[in-house]
Amino acid sequence: MRVVIVGAGVAGCVMARQLSRVEGFEVTCLERVARDDHSEAGTGLNVGPNAVKALRTVAPDLADEITGNSYVWRNWRISLTDGTVLFDLPLSDVAEVPGWRIRWSELYRVLREAAGGSVNYGCEIAEIGRDATNPRKTSIAWTHRGNMHRLDGIDLLIAADGRYSRVRRAISGEPRTRHTGVAIFRLLVPDTSVGLIDDYEQWFNGPNRLLSFRVPPDHIYIAGTFPIASETEIATHMKTADALRLAYTPPRSPPSAQARWMIDSICDNITETHWARMQEHELLYRAADCHVLYLGDAAHGMVPTLGQGATQALEDAANAAALIARRYRQGRREVEGWLCEIEALRQNRMRFVMEFSLDATDTMLEGADPVKGTMHKNEPAFRNRLKALYQDVGLPSQ
Repeated sequence: MRVVIVGAGVAGCVMARQLSRVEGFEVTCLERVARDDHSEAGTGLNVGPNAVKALRTVAPDLADEITGNSYVWRNWRISLTDGTVLFDLPLSDVAEVPGWRIRWSELYRVLREAAGGSVNYGCEIAEIGRDATNPRKTSIAWTHRGNMHRLDGIDLLIAADGRYSRVRRAISGEPRTRHTGVAIFRLLVPDTSVGLIDDYEQWFNGPNRLLSFRVPPDHIYIAGTFPIASETEIATHMKTADALRLAYTPPRSPPSAQARWMIDSICDNITETHWARMQEHELLYRAADCHVLYLGDAAHGMVPTLGQGATQALEDAANAAALIARRYRQGRREVEGWLCEIEALRQNRMRFVMEFSLDATDTMLEGADPVKGTMHKNEPAFRNRLKALYQDVGLPSQ
């Protein structure tokens, strides 16, 4: 069984590790960057309890390795930037296990080491298409250190190459994208807070939101959002220290010590800030007419409001790898059947996650009342949705 995985990110590494352990599989994972290049992963990450649960079920030793390189995420608090607490939730109330707080670069390091020799680094994809002799199969060509390589007759091509997936564009076309009208910036700074920042917290000043938590070994991740017109670029003047200080400073009272530290850290590190617009694209797990599986952001780029991007990439990979390995060992070798079963297992789950993430963005939109919106999160309806998010991780039946 010839399997090619494009992208050694979160989903790609888990798939490469798990499938390379199945006797009869020939697994090749192609990654664009060099082995130790984590330049695109220089921020922090909160991984939800659902991913921890899914990965621990499928690959407990890998879950333990990630746990050893992260801090535990146990609590979620929401306040105003003047310090007024609106929401304070122990995750144990809605989840069976805690989450993780980790640097993106550290998660990549752990996963890439776990994937081992199945990953080929420094590969530039030159061509992706359907196989000349069997249209259900695919072909791929790439360059590595100036040499051209090619694989034909690929039984299963797995696209784990992110939100702007080249595989998806080549095989299934450009996905439709929806902008939500929210700008987001991200920053990772040394921890000089003297204990002010630790577990996962959010702070609002009107619809402008800050989010922060501590990650190993001694850094703090900060993210900020504010409303913009949904189809416009982020205005240049909003990326300045003066504009951001104004956006997060409460108008009628001084900021809390936590908010003051974050605002100062943002303004002092403005040139190191990464900017983006919140958006999502249409969900797709498999190609219509050939054996291609989309996972992670390649399948479902979503808004990051509930921290489900990398979380769902892990949940995707845990489910897909377990199902493929189980069916193959059972003698069920029809790739089309695997893809249909993965789609059936994941599609409704992802629709729920994407809809919930979008609904939870309501407090960050133009004209939103974050106090009223956050108070709704204390109600049973929201808590029950969180329970479904954090506990109903799927995993294939026997």
